[in-house]
Amino acid sequence: MATRTPAFESNAAEHSRAGMSEYESACTAGGRGEAIRSVLGHIGDKWTLLIVGALSAGHRLRFTELQRHIPGISQRMLTVTLRHLERDGLVRRTMHAEVPPRVEYELTSIGRTLIEPARELSRWAVNSYTTILDSREQFDAAGAKPKRREGRKD
Repeated sequence: MATRTPAFESNAAEHSRAGMSEYESACTAGGRGEAIRSVLGHIGDKWTLLIVGALSAGHRLRFTELQRHIPGISQRMLTVTLRHLERDGLVRRTMHAEVPPRVEYELTSIGRTLIEPARELSRWAVNSYTTILDSREQFDAAGAKPKRREGRKD
């Protein structure tokens, strides 16, 4: 397997000259924002963060145990999200040859590096929740509607 150099490393000097912040530079790595769309598209959804939270204690969990830790997740959504996480190398699925078969899930070493950022994002969400709800209420009470982009059908 070939070693890949992240596009943001090769373009850091170029973005710096263009007056971009380090954050903006990382977001537009390679001029297309590949890292953000590709990686954060999977790990930035609510189910992934809840799965990482459930697995963050370091225990291997069976599918049904994991589902119990995540209120509101359907069997299908848990299956789909676990497959994405396994494909990305963040979760390891271990199948035990028993009758009935036993399958356990755990975070990989790179998956464990997601625990602290997920905790910080969760803290922010909890701390900001009432402010955001108030803002939504004020926005809705003012009768404002989000603008639709031209050519887009909602």
